[in-house]
Amino acid sequence: MTGDCFSIEMAVRDYECDLQGVVNNAVYQNYLEHARHEYLKSVGIDFAALAAQKINLVVVRVELDFKASLTSGDRFVVEVRPEKLSPVRIGFRQAIYRLPDRKLAIQAQVIGTALNQRGRPQVLPELEARMR
Repeated sequence: MTGDCFSIEMAVRDYECDLQGVVNNAVYQNYLEHARHEYLKSVGIDFAALAAQKINLVVVRVELDFKASLTSGDRFVVEVRPEKLSPVRIGFRQAIYRLPDRKLAIQAQVIGTALNQRGRPQVLPELEARMR
């Protein structure tokens, strides 16, 4: 990914690996989700406060491209770049790079929305202001 984006450094834990000794494919979604949540916190968006207002941020689509495997002990960085896809849909372009060589492990597109108390999509002004 290029340009300005949020990033967080993490490490692979032993229990995240499968019998082949690589990170299980489902675990990558946990990494991506953690990075998105940290991004939202960094821009002042609080999941708990939104939930108390009966506004829920939800994922509606995930697309993952697996490029290389991570293994136990690998350090890596997850990058997050939000983008406005429609009046109520938010896209998060994400990538996971192994460190220190920055080998690309995962490219992802995660699409989400905010749901109001009736379960209907709505604009979340706090997040919309951050979109390019």
